[in-house]
Amino acid sequence: MQIPVILIAILSALLFGAATPLSKNLLDHLTSFQLAGLLYIGAALGVAILVIRDKKFTWPWHMDRKNAFRLLGAVLFGGMLGPVLLLAGLRLANAASVSMWLNLEMVATAILGHFIFKDHLTKTGWMAAGGILLSAIILTSGEGSAGILAGILVTLACVSWGIDNHLTALIDGITPAQSTLWKGLVAGTTNLIIGVSIAPLTGSFGSVAGGLILGVFAYGFSIVLYITAAQQLGATRSQLIFSSAPFWGILLSILILGEKFTWQLAIAILLFVGSLLLLMREQHQHTHIHQGVTHDHPHRHDDGHHDHHEHAENSSWHTHLHQHDFLSHAHPHWPDLHHRHLHSQD
Repeated sequence: MQIPVILIAILSALLFGAATPLSKNLLDHLTSFQLAGLLYIGAALGVAILVIRDKKFTWPWHMDRKNAFRLLGAVLFGGMLGPVLLLAGLRLANAASVSMWLNLEMVATAILGHFIFKDHLTKTGWMAAGGILLSAIILTSGEGSAGILAGILVTLACVSWGIDNHLTALIDGITPAQSTLWKGLVAGTTNLIIGVSIAPLTGSFGSVAGGLILGVFAYGFSIVLYITAAQQLGATRSQLIFSSAPFWGILLSILILGEKFTWQLAIAILLFVGSLLLLMREQHQHTHIHQGVTHDHPHRHDDGHHDHHEHAENSSWHTHLHQHDFLSHAHPHWPDLHHRHLHSQD
């Protein structure tokens, strides 16, 4: 089990979880489209320095058609639709309830992954997913209804992010920072233009700056960390860990907005921790085939698949065009870029 990668996923969840309670007050001064735009422009600003320092920069129009469409889909679903739908729901309901409903993103990602994106879950993985879902149900039952319309909007946001999760994890040829940059610039600017066209920007300088700064941390740094984890662990497993974001959101809602700590919350947290420990014990191994391919993506030389250099023991992450020969073997693996294969056994 790659413990450092799991810690990266947890940190991304913490940063993203902070966005919900911190966005609540900003919605008093900005529309959903305006705040969504500022958040993602902030995300682009947050990763700009990483992109500038990157020795190899790839323009989207220089990508192959398949990966370009994946990036376009990630921008549309994850950068435009997801945040606008979430903020529209947050405007109608309290921050704690919206934080609870964000667990639905895990369900959407798991279902989409299992039936569409070849991101196989073992029985242990499904048990972990079930535990996390049960924790969300307990929280919802304790909180009560915060509005049918708000719940529908947040659910649609979670489905949009579920699609984004899988598309982003499959993008081959650009780094996580570059992917986040284009998502932030294109989706953020588009939503902000739409927002200003619908209603004038009446928010104060502090509100606008607050939206940008929140975007830098809660969406920029968080997204980069999540993409990094997803490309190594697979979208579904990364999403199981990332589903702790609502709990961080609830904790900050208690500290910042004065919400109460309930027994339902305590039980839900225990369930989530137990599910996460169950996920960490998951083992997936069977004989599988890798077809020959030439591609470009972040990789290391100590994973059994990247031995194209003379000194293959190099364990640092880097990106360049490289070739894989035909290979058939068996080893414990995650559904990353090299293991999106059909399966015959667990």
